[in-house]
Amino acid sequence: MAYRGIYNSWVENPYFDEKTREELIALKDNEKEIEDRFYKNLEFGTAGLRGVIAAGTNRINIYTVRRATFGLANYILKNTSKEQQSRGVVVAHDNRFMSREFCIEAANTLAACGIKAYIFDGLRTTPELSFAVRNLHTIAGIVITASHNPPEYNGYKVYWEDGAQVMPEIASAITEEINAIEDYSTIPTLTDENKDLVVLLGEEQDTAFIEAVKTQLIRKELVKNVGKEFKIVYTPLCGTGNVPVRRALKEVGFENVLVVKEEEMPDPNFAGIKYPNPEDQKALTRGIELAKKEGANLVIATDPDCDRVGVAVKTTTGEYAMLTGNQIGGMLTNYIIEAKKSENKLKNNEVLIKTIVTSEFGADIAKLNNLEVMNVLTGFKFIGEKIKSFEENNNEKTYLFGYEESYGYLVGTHARDKDGVVASLLISEMAAFYYSQGMSLYEGLQELYKKYGYFKEETMSLTLAGIEGLEKIQEIMSYYRNNKIESFNNKKVVEVKDYSMGIDNLPKANVLKYFLEDESWVAIRPSGTEPKLKFYIAVKGKEESECDEKVAGIKSSISEVLNTLM
Repeated sequence: MAYRGIYNSWVENPYFDEKTREELIALKDNEKEIEDRFYKNLEFGTAGLRGVIAAGTNRINIYTVRRATFGLANYILKNTSKEQQSRGVVVAHDNRFMSREFCIEAANTLAACGIKAYIFDGLRTTPELSFAVRNLHTIAGIVITASHNPPEYNGYKVYWEDGAQVMPEIASAITEEINAIEDYSTIPTLTDENKDLVVLLGEEQDTAFIEAVKTQLIRKELVKNVGKEFKIVYTPLCGTGNVPVRRALKEVGFENVLVVKEEEMPDPNFAGIKYPNPEDQKALTRGIELAKKEGANLVIATDPDCDRVGVAVKTTTGEYAMLTGNQIGGMLTNYIIEAKKSENKLKNNEVLIKTIVTSEFGADIAKLNNLEVMNVLTGFKFIGEKIKSFEENNNEKTYLFGYEESYGYLVGTHARDKDGVVASLLISEMAAFYYSQGMSLYEGLQELYKKYGYFKEETMSLTLAGIEGLEKIQEIMSYYRNNKIESFNNKKVVEVKDYSMGIDNLPKANVLKYFLEDESWVAIRPSGTEPKLKFYIAVKGKEESECDEKVAGIKSSISEVLNTLM
């Protein structure tokens, strides 16, 4: 019953505000809810916090944000030089409930610790935060966002001076500092003496970011020529992308951009969209309806913090189909290579970087064009780490493009996280190029499949919330790890990789990957941001029907095992 004691301290301690105490007192007879809110501290994972907005140690609120920020400040003060500390930390936020409040709490806590905090005058995208860390030369960055989680969530992500999310060793050290804070009342508060350390950023940061994004355009003249007639429907899903995405598209020549009015302005309820995830077709319902009405060539959606991009394209039947993250990434890989070749800009040392749970579609295209492919763990910070290592090694290798199957892409090195602004720009350029050839993106995809083989992927997700859910996820991972799995869909397993062993020169990670005799593979990993266990399935074949059969067979094999464990 230790959680009860912590609950009582929050109710009784005058440090916590009256609204928080009232919320908790209302729960006094709900033992299960009290336990879930207080049985542990909200965990600072590999890059930060994410949780439901509510009072409690296992929730995100102004107190857990203060605690995390104080831990970050202590890490900076103990482990960096005076010069590094003097650079400060930049803080950004999205459109979610409490995002502005959490941003201000973080900035004020940093300033109370003697660290300069830069904040924007309103919401900004995650990629602009990543860019600002580098552009302002700060020691770290914070963005308040829960990405594409449902409306009741918010989060807190930490970036380091290279503009990428903090790497595991720094995250672990920050976690130790946070865990050492047991008494919230010891966290320093802002005074008149240090309030000037909170600095408001202006328009120049936005312009610098957009200019950096625009330099990634490859076929500039093509866009100018086609951009006036090429029709795009865009939705920011009520998030941060509205201003920067539309500005970037307009300034390079895409003049025919229609926005989904219901989803144009920031809204923490996401205009009724339960799950504002651009990989979910339901989130693009209004966008697709507008595209049908207006005869648009392309539908683009960015998630609330604008680091992920979803795309719908018109098929040969006139309907609009969603492209997967693997399909978009593969097509962008091909487009960037071919466009750079046509402009004599492709270098022979360029490298494609993808994650271990991303399809081989883009990798095969890169390899057949004599380019190197690198695999990294899930998490865009590992792609950012490779970019940094290239620079530190005198650019012996050059970054071409990086992406992950979960709809995250980065063209260019202006940011060190996935960037929905630059991705929207390059996807539009790619679609405009196909349009100039009398083809849709959908038809372009089919051409690539004919050339490189048909690829199909699917992700099975088990949502297992709460204490029991966490235990069940661990149980399922243990089952697969401790039992020899010989086949999926009657296809022999020819290799197993357990990334918890620290293999392939990668950090340790709780991921299992099974390679099958027919070039298919299955990967299993717990989500790092949601209470989910994910099964990634990737197959290759000569045609779609063959791939559909393979995916269905593998899903059936997985379900048989899960039915015995659930």
